[in-house]
Amino acid sequence: RLEVFGDANDYVGKGLSGATIVVRAPTSSTLPSQDNTIIGNTCLYGATAGELFAAGQAGERFGVRNSGATTVLEGCGANGCEYMTGGTAVILGSVGDNFGAGMTGGMAYILDQDDSFRAHVNDETIVFDRVRSPYWEAQLKELIEAHYAATGSLHAKRLLADWETTLTQIWQVCPKEMVKRLENPLIEEAA
Repeated sequence: RLEVFGDANDYVGKGLSGATIVVRAPTSSTLPSQDNTIIGNTCLYGATAGELFAAGQAGERFGVRNSGATTVLEGCGANGCEYMTGGTAVILGSVGDNFGAGMTGGMAYILDQDDSFRAHVNDETIVFDRVRSPYWEAQLKELIEAHYAATGSLHAKRLLADWETTLTQIWQVCPKEMVKRLENPLIEEAA
């Protein structure tokens, strides 16, 4: 487990193959984490396993070629989750252009409080919809709770406190080729 109090530069978690990385502002900071960048560009590049919790935003090309790591952060720049082949990314804030380009595996969840996600997503290889299954909702909530426990993010705490509203603002992103291969369907049919 590696904990960083303060910001970190590019390539945090490059090739991560296990363990947990936590990046958060110093406890004396009064900056709102979701409005500030805490890690640089090309973080989690080529990761295969492990976890990254960052209480703040990432730069561009976040999670490129992630093939197995789990991550929660609070926004990212352009080309997020590009060529992602596995793992899970929860982004509790806005994303830049070309999100999900070439994504062929894994799952992503994007908090879209200003309804801008549609303008930034590259939907050539992915589908996206609101979270419509108790199974996936439980996975998402558990990851946000883990993010709060690891980082103390007040943003995550507020989102969890108003879960019903939060859930209506989150997009679930899945590669088209994976939809029929999932153990649990994206949409749970009414009984």
